[in-house]
Amino acid sequence: MNDATPPNRCRIVLIAPPGVPAARIAAAFDGGDVASLILPENGMDEASFQAFAEQVVPAAQAAGVAVIIAGDTRIAGRVHADGIHVEVSKAELAETIEHFQEKMMVGAGGAKKRDDALELGETRPDYIFFGRFGYDNKPDPHPRNLSLGEWWAQMIQIPCIVMAGSDLASVETVAATGAEFVALSSAVFADGVDPKTAVAQANALLDETAPRFED
Repeated sequence: MNDATPPNRCRIVLIAPPGVPAARIAAAFDGGDVASLILPENGMDEASFQAFAEQVVPAAQAAGVAVIIAGDTRIAGRVHADGIHVEVSKAELAETIEHFQEKMMVGAGGAKKRDDALELGETRPDYIFFGRFGYDNKPDPHPRNLSLGEWWAQMIQIPCIVMAGSDLASVETVAATGAEFVALSSAVFADGVDPKTAVAQANALLDETAPRFED
């Protein structure tokens, strides 16, 4: 469930962890504003990944959430996803953008240094992601990702997503960098966590503390 007008501050991007049921992902959307959902293949074979995506994509899109498939352009097309996420070289990224950007978003990850990020940025992806899927196992975001996100947000117009930590409060730290998006995974989908409540709490924290962007 999302407002017709997105909030003018850092927004949530959800990343599905391995083994999370489609129903738990769908429940998260009832917690308030979610900009997008990234679906990594998480070790599934092609058929299983496609079947999983076919369950998730309609529910997400009905809730106003853009779905981004990580790493598999064919499945992204088959399930009518809104975007694809790749972690490839500059040349491969440029080729992917050329082939797909007219049809869907193309986001880039994998940059560990400023030079890497600038190289990828030259191809004009729709966003750049700082972090690694599945590495949000500590309460706080990785300092390198925060540093890269803050530098990027100040210097470059292409939006960035910064991986938060396993503690919901870490959304405040990410928002303070000026990043347009904060990625949440274990903080929302870990065992014992109610996804709807977690997303609602994260949005409340962002509403209270995140800097507002200029119109």
